[in-house]
Amino acid sequence: MNLPVTEADLHAYVDGVLPAARAAEVAAYLAERPEEAARVRAYAAQNDAMHRLFDPVLGEPVPAPMAAATTPHRNRHWQWQALAAGLAIALVSGGAGWGLRGAATGQSLARMEQQAPAYQQAAWSGLAHQAAIAHAVYSPDVRRPVEIRADQEDQLVTWLSKRMGSKIRPPHLGKLGYELIGGRLLPGASGPVAQFMYHDGAGQRLTLYVSTEQARNKNTGFRFAKEGDVNVFYWIDGKFGYALSAAVDKGELARVASAVYEQLEGPV
Repeated sequence: MNLPVTEADLHAYVDGVLPAARAAEVAAYLAERPEEAARVRAYAAQNDAMHRLFDPVLGEPVPAPMAAATTPHRNRHWQWQALAAGLAIALVSGGAGWGLRGAATGQSLARMEQQAPAYQQAAWSGLAHQAAIAHAVYSPDVRRPVEIRADQEDQLVTWLSKRMGSKIRPPHLGKLGYELIGGRLLPGASGPVAQFMYHDGAGQRLTLYVSTEQARNKNTGFRFAKEGDVNVFYWIDGKFGYALSAAVDKGELARVASAVYEQLEGPV
């Protein structure tokens, strides 16, 4: 018996990463559903557009981001202070920000600077890039921007947590003027990722991309990237990678990123 075809299957089909047997099942599914087939063709066209827009960036040298200091975290309060400092530096610097979490009191920036390994640089850059693409693809979608809407948040949390193998939950950003629309599951480089989508009163959309593919990476502070018209603040905490994307002012996005971090990490 064939498994139900999910939205993630459709995107994996477009990306050409499904096993042959599953791809054949999806092809048969689409052959019987012209409207779904048309939507998949639209996804393929969006992919082509995103590649034309962003592929040139892949050939550019990766900026040398600064790794997080190796001093053990002393407590949650100082951890938050250090990350907030990293956010401030990311705000006033171009390209990648600085990772300052866990830095000992009184250390100078010069002593904290440490070149990140190449695989970490690639992971950080890839996280922001993929999040920006996902934002550009789904945020303009009027008909189906999410798979499960906010009025079914409990179901959304249960479903995404089960598929990703870790408990994840959407931050609540109503006090900042952003209401949750819902979320969806997307294919990542080596497993599923989650995307939560929000909008403000003017209809401006913001997305939070959550990956659990960061097991090899050390904790980092906030970093900033710009992909086309999309601004991205992103950070890695253990195996989790988070990227907040929107076509809004850098300062506004930093304000929201700070609130997201506080909620995800709990009280400091």
